[in-house]
Amino acid sequence: MIYIDTSSLLKLLFNEHESGAVRQAIAAEREVRVSSLTRLEAQVQLKAGCLGGDYGKTKYRAYLKQLEAFGDMDPFHFVSLSGGVFETAMQQDSGSPKDHLRTLDRLHLAAMGELGISRLMTNDSRQAESALSAGYEAVVPHG
Repeated sequence: MIYIDTSSLLKLLFNEHESGAVRQAIAAEREVRVSSLTRLEAQVQLKAGCLGGDYGKTKYRAYLKQLEAFGDMDPFHFVSLSGGVFETAMQQDSGSPKDHLRTLDRLHLAAMGELGISRLMTNDSRQAESALSAGYEAVVPHG
């Protein structure tokens, strides 16, 4: 089982350099957990791309539809997070005074802790380093 963060999930929607590598990495997994945090962050980034003129409303709606379709495809499993993820994030942050993380990165690691998942798929090198320093395994698909 692996937790996918937004940087890798969006590679499945956009045709980017690492997209093929992400698809291959996912094909090798039995179960890929997509948290409500990952879905929210992806939706926000998709909206920003539309509002910023990267693509139009039709493409934006198609991206959202693709994103939601992952919930009905193997090996993806959508999982909701409890409000306790914030407490977990604050505890993790307090427990690592020398390790600074961006808020969303900290919340993704807290989500992994809440869900009992020890492996992270990410295309964000800073997130991968943070996961490793917190004792998680990081899978970083490269093109």
